[in-house]
Amino acid sequence: MQKHLQWALLFLVFFYFLKTPQGYAQKNDLEKQIQQSVLNDLIANNRSFTQEGKVADYIPELGKANPNDMAIAIVTSNGRIIEAGDTQKTFTIQSISKLIGLVLAVEDRGEEEVFKRVGYYGTPKPFNSYADLETHLKPLNPMMNAGAILVTSLIKGKGQEPFERILERIRYITKNNSIQLNTRVYASEKSTGDRNRGIFYILKNNGWIQSEEGDEDQLNNYFRQCSIEVSALDLAKIGYFFAHQGTRFDGDTRFKNPKLTELILAQMLIAGMYDFSGTYARTVGVPSKSGVGGGITVSVPHQMGIGTYSPALDEHGNSIAGYHMILELADELDLSLFR
Repeated sequence: MQKHLQWALLFLVFFYFLKTPQGYAQKNDLEKQIQQSVLNDLIANNRSFTQEGKVADYIPELGKANPNDMAIAIVTSNGRIIEAGDTQKTFTIQSISKLIGLVLAVEDRGEEEVFKRVGYYGTPKPFNSYADLETHLKPLNPMMNAGAILVTSLIKGKGQEPFERILERIRYITKNNSIQLNTRVYASEKSTGDRNRGIFYILKNNGWIQSEEGDEDQLNNYFRQCSIEVSALDLAKIGYFFAHQGTRFDGDTRFKNPKLTELILAQMLIAGMYDFSGTYARTVGVPSKSGVGGGITVSVPHQMGIGTYSPALDEHGNSIAGYHMILELADELDLSLFR
């Protein structure tokens, strides 16, 4: 009986390493497959999707983006960088900044305190919906605009300091001190942001945001964080950071925090692609976050970070070509967490 049990245990161990994509041997094999030609093919195979959807012109400055632009970048577990397409193009980070805002708010206040004010839930509603504020009284998750506006208001600091802290953390994660606020986009966001302004005042009316009467500094910090300008490579580095428990792509562990990055990855998985998140989890199956500027950041836990850019969006606010590049790569490399 004991001999049979030993053989059974040996078989289970063998089966685990044969089938589990996280096994170290397979992880190394997977990363060897990622060559420049693979990324070039992703650009070529999915270029037709740039002709679908629409650039986000409800923020006038975003509407000036070229829908034909495409870029993809990958940072592997050993810090190797591979890029293809229009990698020199920069664009505003938009909702991907919500990840960094949530990190800082939790660092400042603790997870329990933050999530007294916002839920852990996914949502079937668009990213800029405020309907749940009337029924649930608080935002469903930090990835919706309502949740992110609230989360940013919880970051400690006066005036622009919360924004400056977000900017500084993004510069640290990407090791790119040239990243700046796009002042034109910020002005455009602010002048056309009445829906977000309405959300801000509903949150304030519900008692979740504390500010002086008429004081929109906290809302303006949200507009500013969305207007930070990045590249596809910067997004890949952000994806890598969360995929490796807060370790930077060059091995720097200053902000390593497994518990906090677990929270971020969970939010990316259930709500990072807005009301498309359920379908995305089924088809791609890895934590990701999109922004209406056309970017998507992807974290493949313990493996790699991926960043894509293509500004033509679907009805959910996600990059169409970006999604299809990620989908093809996930299928080819078997990246889904559920396989």
